[in-house]
Amino acid sequence: MVPTLVVVAVVLVVVLVAAMAIRIVTQYEKGVLFRLGRVVAVREPGLTLIIPVVDRLQKVSLRIVTLPIQSQGIITKDNVSVDVSAVAYFRVVDAVKSVVAIENVIAAIDQIAQTTLRKVVGQHSLDEILAETDVINAGIREILDVTTVAWGIEVTLVELKDIQLPETMKRAMAKQAEAEREKRAKIIAAEGESQAAAALGDASDTMMAHPLALQLRNLQTLLELGVDKNTTVVFPAPLMSTISELGAFLAQETAKAETLPSVAAAAQSIADAAARPLVGAGRKAGAVK
Repeated sequence: MVPTLVVVAVVLVVVLVAAMAIRIVTQYEKGVLFRLGRVVAVREPGLTLIIPVVDRLQKVSLRIVTLPIQSQGIITKDNVSVDVSAVAYFRVVDAVKSVVAIENVIAAIDQIAQTTLRKVVGQHSLDEILAETDVINAGIREILDVTTVAWGIEVTLVELKDIQLPETMKRAMAKQAEAEREKRAKIIAAEGESQAAAALGDASDTMMAHPLALQLRNLQTLLELGVDKNTTVVFPAPLMSTISELGAFLAQETAKAETLPSVAAAAQSIADAAARPLVGAGRKAGAVK
């Protein structure tokens, strides 16, 4: 009975020691091995053995970590108050430094990212913040890289996530954008009028060289007006002038025709008056004989 209990106890001790000695490091991790408080090795992914009680294995993830940077109230270079939030991506490149050099990597990067965001954004004007986000992102990332390299951390990317403007500034920017659009619309309309005037000038030169083209254009206009079965007939101005000239010509001819009989009657009366003295003289001559 006693040997059986001893065997069971030995087995339990062996199992307990094996459980404490066997460690598994996953593919995306590295293990920092401490022996009596000193770093002695870095364990690669896979199965590794440690000395219970004497050794301690701390696992470090090598995956990229997403760190939101909370919104910061910042005054820009042109004295505009904005709230800017961002997001940072980093990963561990040196497992030993990330464990030994700093206590809490994520908290440290969060704090340094907030202060760097405030510093970099404050050096730019509002227009630069809205239009040159890539420059600001690169500036923040560069500063963070210089600071975190001693911690065994590499900042892979920093992006501004949201920029909140005051309501008064939003209204002013909306008015500015509206004025800019109106300016572009007027410029485009003026350019269209200029091009249309040039085209009309070319067309007028062509019609002056070919007078028949104007009449053909008038006929085409009448044809277009008659497509929708309109009851109103529109005559082009050249056609109306032609009709008025024709009316004036007919009136002139009518006046000439009316004046011809009166002229003939006057001529006949003059001829009769001239003939009367001749007749009287002839009669006197006959009496003398």
